[in-house]
Amino acid sequence: MRIVNFILAIMFLAFAFVQINDPDPVIWILIYGAMAVLSVMAIFEFYPKKFIIGLLVLYIIYSFVFMPGVAEWLRQDDKALLFDNIAKMQFPYIEEAREFLGLLICIIVLVVFLVRSRSATR
Repeated sequence: MRIVNFILAIMFLAFAFVQINDPDPVIWILIYGAMAVLSVMAIFEFYPKKFIIGLLVLYIIYSFVFMPGVAEWLRQDDKALLFDNIAKMQFPYIEEAREFLGLLICIIVLVVFLVRSRSATR
């Protein structure tokens, strides 16, 4: 698991770095930065349970902001637009769907950390 957590830490740092040019960089750098810090902590099998639960709740609540964009993307015939850099400027729902997927990755990792925190305390 240490290697996986190391890879996650690098991945979240990279995610945070590419947010510099985002329209709302501060919030996304904080989101991915917190995930990078938790991933580093997980390398040493340190799982701050209250912090993990707090972030999990915040990220789930924040993900609801992007649900309309995700629903719009799911209604489209061309799902590949999600990966087109030009499309995000043409269709606002593309950016919302991408941001939702970023949060979904964070939520999944947080759930894994929460499960690991329960086994680490036993």
